[in-house]
Amino acid sequence: MKEILVNSLEEISNAAKEFLDYISKEHKDSRCVIFLAPMGTGKTTFIKALCKELKVKDEVSSPTFAIVNEYLRENGEKVYHFDLYRIKDTEEAMAAGAEEYLYSDSYCFIEWPETIMNILPENYIEVKIRETRDSKRIISIS
Repeated sequence: MKEILVNSLEEISNAAKEFLDYISKEHKDSRCVIFLAPMGTGKTTFIKALCKELKVKDEVSSPTFAIVNEYLRENGEKVYHFDLYRIKDTEEAMAAGAEEYLYSDSYCFIEWPETIMNILPENYIEVKIRETRDSKRIISIS
């Protein structure tokens, strides 16, 4: 497990670089990343920073109503960003094509993954974000 401390929003880019460097070394065989954190702790903000570091060409926004947004990187690879907050069950996610994305070898960043835990690849990366009393964020990777 690794932890990254983010003292302020100005440090989010460095945290994203550190995160991507860590998973490229320690989790080479996985590009499926789930985010477990309460509302308002910065999941989407961190995913935006990750996409910026991955050189995503598209504007990154929360896919709350679309369920999944597809972004294109400068190198032609795709990145998928899920927001499953409104998904009721696995069947609904599968009807939206979730399994195809999850096993695509593209980065998949998933907010609110609880309803699809049973269809995730075995080697997914779990990220927890928690806020400290002084409004800092601790990003835990396992």
